[in-house]
Amino acid sequence: MSAPSVLFVCVHNAGRSQMAAAFLTHLAGDAVEVRSAGSTPAGAVNPAVVAAMAEAGIDISAETPKVLTVEAVRASDVVITMGCGDACPVFPGKRYLDWQLADPAGQGVEAVRPIRDEIERRIRGLLAEILA
Repeated sequence: MSAPSVLFVCVHNAGRSQMAAAFLTHLAGDAVEVRSAGSTPAGAVNPAVVAAMAEAGIDISAETPKVLTVEAVRASDVVITMGCGDACPVFPGKRYLDWQLADPAGQGVEAVRPIRDEIERRIRGLLAEILA
């Protein structure tokens, strides 16, 4: 049996989806295949997000925003959207979750910390569920 796969999607793939993918990769290792993408990717990951994740002991400084593709959705078992609206393609047989989270765009590290902590909490719950 192959590892379950999870795709995190937000608009710019520069904040929320990057944090979620990093936490899941950090906590699950090879037990889960992790992807992240954006419907309109930014040029770089939000520096405040990189700093907040570094505080949590996770280095995402080398990550780059990626464009959302139909193939990425098709290849994923669980698709978690974070404010990408109707830009996310929907395929039968996939599990879709929409996480309502504040957008860290334009925010400082102080504002990003509670978003990071909420994402970590949700990732831990998701991990317990998909590996049960």
